[in-house]
Amino acid sequence: MAGNDWVNSYLEAILDVGPGIDDAKSSLLLRERGRFSPTRYFVEQVITGFDETDLHRSWIRAAATRSPQERNTRLENMCWRIWNLARKKKQIEGEEAQRKAKRRLERERGRKEASADMSEDLSEGDRGDVSGELSAHGDSTKGRMPRISSVDTMENWAIQYKEKKLYIVLISLHGLIRGENMELGRDSDTGGQVKYVVELARALGSMPGVYRVDLLTRQVSAPDVDWTYAEPSEMLNRKNTENLMHGLGESSGAYIIRIPFGPKDKYVQKELLWPHIPEFVDAALTHIIQISKVLGEQVGYGQPIWPVAIHGHYADAGDAAALLSGALNVPMVFTGHSLGRDKLEQLLKQGRLSRDEINTTYKIMRRIEAEELSLDASEIVVTSTRQEIEEQWRLYDGFDPVLERKLRARIKRGVSCHGRFMPRMVVIPPGMEFHHIVPHNGDVDGEVERDEGSPASPDPPIWSEIMRFFSNARKPMILALARPDPKKNITTLVKAFGECRPLRELANLTLIMGNRDDIDEMSGTNAALLLSILKLIDKYDLYGQVAYPKHHKQSDVPDIYRLAAKTKGVFINPAFIEPFGLTLIEAAAHGLPIVATKNGGPVDIHRVLDNGLLVDPHDQQSIADALLKLVSDKQLWERCRQNGLKNIHQFSWPEHCKAYLSRIASCRQRQPRWQRSDDGLDNSESDSPGDSLRDIHDLSLNLKLSLDGDKNEGGSTLDNSLDTEENAVTGKNKLENAVLALSNRTIGGTQKADHNIASSKFPALRRRKYVFVIAADCDTTSDFLEIIKKVVEAAGKDNSAGFIGFVLSTALTILELHSLLVSGGLSPLAFDAFICNSGSELYYPSSSTEDNHGLPFLVDLDYHFHTEYRWGGEGLRKTLVRWAASVNDRKREEGKIVEEDESRSTIHCYAFKVTNPQMIPPAKELRKLMRIQALRCHVIYCQNGTKLHVIPVLASRSQALRYLHVRWGIYLSNVVVIAGECGDTDYEGLLGGVHKTVILKGVGESARKLHANRNYSLEDVISFDSHNVIQVDEACDSNDIRASLEKLGVLKGQ
Repeated sequence: MAGNDWVNSYLEAILDVGPGIDDAKSSLLLRERGRFSPTRYFVEQVITGFDETDLHRSWIRAAATRSPQERNTRLENMCWRIWNLARKKKQIEGEEAQRKAKRRLERERGRKEASADMSEDLSEGDRGDVSGELSAHGDSTKGRMPRISSVDTMENWAIQYKEKKLYIVLISLHGLIRGENMELGRDSDTGGQVKYVVELARALGSMPGVYRVDLLTRQVSAPDVDWTYAEPSEMLNRKNTENLMHGLGESSGAYIIRIPFGPKDKYVQKELLWPHIPEFVDAALTHIIQISKVLGEQVGYGQPIWPVAIHGHYADAGDAAALLSGALNVPMVFTGHSLGRDKLEQLLKQGRLSRDEINTTYKIMRRIEAEELSLDASEIVVTSTRQEIEEQWRLYDGFDPVLERKLRARIKRGVSCHGRFMPRMVVIPPGMEFHHIVPHNGDVDGEVERDEGSPASPDPPIWSEIMRFFSNARKPMILALARPDPKKNITTLVKAFGECRPLRELANLTLIMGNRDDIDEMSGTNAALLLSILKLIDKYDLYGQVAYPKHHKQSDVPDIYRLAAKTKGVFINPAFIEPFGLTLIEAAAHGLPIVATKNGGPVDIHRVLDNGLLVDPHDQQSIADALLKLVSDKQLWERCRQNGLKNIHQFSWPEHCKAYLSRIASCRQRQPRWQRSDDGLDNSESDSPGDSLRDIHDLSLNLKLSLDGDKNEGGSTLDNSLDTEENAVTGKNKLENAVLALSNRTIGGTQKADHNIASSKFPALRRRKYVFVIAADCDTTSDFLEIIKKVVEAAGKDNSAGFIGFVLSTALTILELHSLLVSGGLSPLAFDAFICNSGSELYYPSSSTEDNHGLPFLVDLDYHFHTEYRWGGEGLRKTLVRWAASVNDRKREEGKIVEEDESRSTIHCYAFKVTNPQMIPPAKELRKLMRIQALRCHVIYCQNGTKLHVIPVLASRSQALRYLHVRWGIYLSNVVVIAGECGDTDYEGLLGGVHKTVILKGVGESARKLHANRNYSLEDVISFDSHNVIQVDEACDSNDIRASLEKLGVLKGQ
């Protein structure tokens, strides 16, 4: 294999093989030389199929050893080392094969079950009156912006929607991001993605109808990076505004916004950022709310302008975007750039690391879970190529191309999908800036078309740096531009060139392989590859025909393309697999025909440009033939050049943005929506801050909500309703009535609830200086009650003026919580809010119980609609019941292990009793099964595993706190979460963020067994060394809790 050519090179040097490519005995197989050595032969045969970078250093030592005996000893040691590595590789391959077989069976079973649920005749759709195209989640496109398919359509759309004032949020967390002089290649995190997101933000900011674009990233204030990365914001200047094909946006509204999170004064690699993502989410949420309000005051007639989409780039930003879109109830878009499951497979194939070692090094399982969550939450997944969809995304539990096609067919015919959803996968190739590119029309002698009188510009310095290698610089140049990586397959290219005499006579070869000062200072893999290439150049005697300059700048790259075009050369990308192939587009823009791998993105690019030839990267002869054909056939060369120049505009940023905005327009727009009595809120500011939050009159909790069609949530509760706008209103009424019925049943209310809510006084959490959230998951409810009392007592006299509010966050139902408070002599009116059923329900206290004959709670319906997104409803419930039956069947001798608990279930929480927690599959397995069937949900084991809650995918206790931030304006930095040392399986979400956390040691310790089967460690989720987290010793009392609150600066010392 190509990655092991350095092995052959060193073997050749060690074994003193004779030179010359025409030598019939030049093969490295020792049997063919008549000097067979079993030890050496074994070394060679094993290593030929193995890529192990560490072996490089050992071969160097072996080659440098003068003593034949010592050298042979080293070779034998290498033999056994390689043998062990090969055996380890086979073991890993066997385990991975078993895992793949199991996954294949699970997926097939999931498809069958999903198909069984959706077995109705598709002709059912004829009874529906569905107009327009339907999205993947079952919403009618009626009333949306139309799809854009041509320039004329885009111009009409621009005129029609110029006053839309769209606000778009992009997120890219890792690497160093700035608008100018990007340090691409500085490290592995600052690469093509950085350039892409900056140029995307700049291009979107120049589009009609787009008022503002924010690119959110990490603020880095570290001594080893430039000071510009510490600037809180940076405006992205537009380029070539006078020559854009279409009108620009209303203002220069593209910004880089740097959010401080993670280790201070330190630039860290992306794998170390995972525990700090909740901190970013909270800070970004505050920024978006502030900007939305500012934009509303400027151009929104006083109404906030919420983001039309939040777009996450890469897994870490996808994780953050999912939480932000859930907190704000706005659409999410995701671009993976590179995918964790694909990388995991590639690393396992190499055989150097086990799955556990890969996970430790790359945090790969945390990354994969973030990508799965992104699939759960995204309305659109943007890819660069069809190959990314068919070969990479299909590796994920949350995306199945076969099931996706079935769902889309049902949606188009108006048939229920039974609560199943798939994100829409769309191919939108990255854009490029072409305005500064002038294709070269001259030849190597410099006969370039110029305006009369225009002076001849000097040749760029990089030209002379390249041409000094050639004995005949007039020949066409074959150009390859790639880093020295075995995957780029440069060695096969050199062999193809070296062994094709006609090609060598007609053309030169230029290899741009990054920058280097000294090969010995390069990484082992890069150094080994470069040495292999140098040996091949020597082997084929290619001196004067191959250029391999040591240095070039990013600004030199366009000049390198121009030089190749000037010599009527060809650009080649021979990579084994190329996810996209941006260099192919850059080459075409400069008038260069291409030869490219047939694996991956180049297939899509060639289909559009039709400007070259595709080859099998493993076929050396095919590569040589394609290159020879293009450089020898001038008519073919000119035709490919013209085709590329004619079609290249389809990869421009304006074209990219047209496709992008058309997809965004096809989403059903969601946003925070409630009725608010602004006068009541404004007047409340003059009241005493000691007044209870119940003294604020707020119309938003009146159940007589505005029922516009847009607010229907894709019909998850209504069996994935595919109704028209008229039916959507009816569905909304049904949903509201269902919520009312369940709420009244749960809290013992009556039909008078409507009137009581309308006349009640409601929360103004903004009046609280601090909010204490009691979220300890205790072994018993009596323990929970004791902690509540201790926390309230700890607040003591500091709360005499009402500066501190209390929120209870628990897996209990509101009825169970009320019983608990009454048993402990606590009044519900002493608390500001109640987050129940693991975060699927939100209640507020009410003092109007005299006429209600019920309990003093009222449900927040806005929160219900806020978390409704992709809720599977009855289809999900039936699947869960079937799953419970299968678990009981498998463990029949143990009796009923799990069964539905209808008395504790609500419209957004399906509850199950678990009689034997040790026999139940872990939460990750159940969530995986639901994802395979395209059911999106959040699975939580609670109360020491005796209860199972399945709630909406973006609902949780931590997300409920963010909702309170958005809804009532509480400052998350002034929130204190009191939690145990462990807890329910959603426990980890409560600890991260900008809020302060008090951990009660020993509390919830028995729940650790629920976390035993994690895919990744808790340290990949939570930063325990945060200054916002403090621990209290076991058996603490109210004084201990108070002391910890004083350390956090919340309470003053007595």
